[in-house]
Formats: sequence, structure tokens, C-alpha cells
Amino acid sequence: MTERNDNRTRLFLLHRAALVDYATPIVGDRARAEDVVQEAFIRFAPGGARSEPTIEQPLAYLYRIVRNLAYDLTRRRAIEQREQEKGPTWWMIPPGVRTPEQESAHRQDVVRVRNILAGLPTEQRRAVEMHRFGGFTLVEIADELGVSIATVHRLVRDALVRIAAQLTSED
Repeated sequence: MTERNDNRTRLFLLHRAALVDYATPIVGDRARAEDVVQEAFIRFAPGGARSEPTIEQPLAYLYRIVRNLAYDLTRRRAIEQREQEKGPTWWMIPPGVRTPEQESAHRQDVVRVRNILAGLPTEQRRAVEMHRFGGFTLVEIADELGVSIATVHRLVRDALVRIAAQLTSED
């Protein structure tokens, strides 16, 4: 450890309790303040033989690190709290049980889409099936079909437009 890091460590240890007291009202409790101060130490007195810049006011710099980390933690906790209060996103909620009529309509829609897909040109059908059902990226599809990424994008887009148009016209 270099002499500069020794001085930083001594300064930190000398003011550690005051730093925890400083961070406590910002983060809300002493345990979180301890965590913030520990993280501040890691940032303030990094180990290793790297050449660290000279800090003109190391104590003020240390307090600033603690303050910034404390406010970051507080903001992050507030965001997490808001997200928890919102509840799960729509795609995380399991679908309700379909009525027999809804199930029949769904099966008919699947058959309609399957028939539309069967009527597409082979390359277009393969591209949309690989992308939508197989989870392949456009790059992977381009490699598989031996065409450019732009061509794959056009194939998938045109197929989806055609499927949507035919589904809409049948309704």
C-alpha cells in the first residue's frame, strides 16, 4: 500500500463514525449508512499500485462521496418502491381461464394464421416463422437463408403486414 493510501485510510478511520452519522438521516437508518460509508471507503482509498490523483481537500472529498452515494441509494430505493407499488406488469399476470366460446375463437384464429402462413412465399414464411416462433435474430435468419439483413427485415415486415391485412379483411 502506498503512503497516499495509508493517509487516506487513516483519514477515513478517523472520521468513519462522523461519516456514518452524516449518512444516516439521508438513507433513513444506520445499517444502510454503514453500507454507504463502506462503499465510500472503497472509492476513496482504492488499493493497488495505480497512481491516484492528489486530492486537495480529502475530507471534503470523502464527505461528498458519502453524500452522493447516500442520495443515489435513496433515489434507487424510491424507484424500487414505486415499481413495487405498481404491481406486476401485464405480461406477468397469468391469463384468466377462457370460456368455451373464447377458446373456440382462439383456435379458429390460430387456424386462420396457419393458413395465411401456408400461403406465403417459402422464403417469406421461413423468415417470419424463424423470427416470431423460433426466436432467431435477423442476423441468424440472414445467415440461414443466405440473404442480407435488410432483405430479412423486408421479408418479415411484408409477411406481418400481409397476415394483419388478411386477418382484418376476414373480420
